[in-house]
Amino acid sequence: MLTMEMLQDAKKVLDGVARKTPVFQSTYINPDADVYIKCENMQVTGSFKLRGAYFKTASLTDAEAQKGVIACSAGNHAQGVALAAQKKGIPAVICMPESAPMAKVEATRSYGAEVVLVPGVYDDAAAKATQLQQEKGYTFLHPFNDEYVMAGQGTVGLEIMEQVKDAEVVLCPIGGGGLISGVAFAVKQINPNCKVYGVQAAGAPSMQNALNVGKAEALASVSTMADGIAVKQPGDLTFAMCQKYVDGVVTVTEDEIASAILKLIEKHKMVAEGAGAVSVAAAMYNKVDIKGKKAVCIISGGNVDVNVLDRIIDKALQANGRITKLSVMVMDKPGQLTQLLTAIAETGANIFSVNHDRMVQDIAVSTCIVDIVAETRNKEHSEQMIEAIKAKGFTVL
Repeated sequence: MLTMEMLQDAKKVLDGVARKTPVFQSTYINPDADVYIKCENMQVTGSFKLRGAYFKTASLTDAEAQKGVIACSAGNHAQGVALAAQKKGIPAVICMPESAPMAKVEATRSYGAEVVLVPGVYDDAAAKATQLQQEKGYTFLHPFNDEYVMAGQGTVGLEIMEQVKDAEVVLCPIGGGGLISGVAFAVKQINPNCKVYGVQAAGAPSMQNALNVGKAEALASVSTMADGIAVKQPGDLTFAMCQKYVDGVVTVTEDEIASAILKLIEKHKMVAEGAGAVSVAAAMYNKVDIKGKKAVCIISGGNVDVNVLDRIIDKALQANGRITKLSVMVMDKPGQLTQLLTAIAETGANIFSVNHDRMVQDIAVSTCIVDIVAETRNKEHSEQMIEAIKAKGFTVL
């Protein structure tokens, strides 16, 4: 389906439109590997999607362009299509899930596109876009199941091979499969020995499932903070490309994704969205054997809703034992709260909040519940604090 000529053509078309995003070495992601990060979160519109959207738009005939374009997206493809259409002077309609981050919705509108919000997830938005395309005659721009889109995304792979010439492993996020199809094709053409692995959220393992059963089946549902890769069913074209060029697909949990986002913020002062951080999560938690190897993690996007980011950080802090939330049963008499807080303070934990509640059902009238949120160093420190509380005779619920 793809050829190197198509990828080279895409590279020329994107010159001056898309950035050649930087790659930098990270000593924090996995101490046993030589990890590099490809920063597509620093791309124009905040993700790699501009590459495929613009190359596809540039390939349209005059007749197709005159009809206007329609696309479906959880947010990043939407922005890519909207900007590409704006640059080409083409009307654009974008169907987005109602659950798409508000920041992505508003950014899409800012590029001049008409946004249609659809109840459900990406696949529901895709069905609506298909309906409108048939009714209005728009030209449909698929977010991943298209050769031109895959070729545009494949320029990420070309850049990686230029920037990290001796790369041994590439870790790439997968939603519908457009990015990894182009990247894996490019990488394998240049260095067949370089392994390419896809990474999906455990709550949306559509490509992993498809490869396991041998066909692109639809999942009953998907649920993940990584909205950019929350796709129920991969495309037939991307599925075929993954069968041929991808060495394997792994999944990461919500806690692992949140921890990767936090790691990038703390250690690299870099913001990644959930979909963009899954490759880093896979490297952090050894989902793929990269020990002693030179591995490149593609951060595919950085368009995270700031209203959600604080909840993601809180989730990561809890998962890593750096925030501990617990409820303790104490006797309702003077001095008990002081003893409890002293026990916590003696472990070096920092108390964020305390709530003392006598009005809890199903407990004795002589007792009450104290809810505590404390800052701890790690899981071991959290356990030390809990044991110190128990040692004072309190019951940790």
